[in-house]
Amino acid sequence: MADTRPDVELRIPADSAYLSVLRTVTAGLAARLDFTLDDIEDLRIAVDEATAMVLPQTTPGSALNCGFILSEGRLDVAVTAACESPRMPSQDGFAWTVLSALTTSLDAEVDGGSLTVKLSRVSGELG
Repeated sequence: MADTRPDVELRIPADSAYLSVLRTVTAGLAARLDFTLDDIEDLRIAVDEATAMVLPQTTPGSALNCGFILSEGRLDVAVTAACESPRMPSQDGFAWTVLSALTTSLDAEVDGGSLTVKLSRVSGELG
């Protein structure tokens, strides 16, 4: 996703009070791509979990940037925030396990002073 410009970008304060906006946007975009109701709910949960990994590390007063790439039957999401000392999320933890079960692909990266969690979901691919 780093090499492709997102079709939709959302920037919200890095505060859990704004996560409902992100969940609503995610559900709306997935519905527009004709995802099933189960796929939409899985995506909402996945984006919530990805954000929960990023938020604790964010620099106070910073923004959470979310990029969405829309394809037929596929939604790619990247959640990024500025962090003072970004660390990779534990891939052995419960949150990563949940995200892995809800997504088609999952990755995280630290780039300078930011942390990004990337996920994608293909409609109907997961049970």
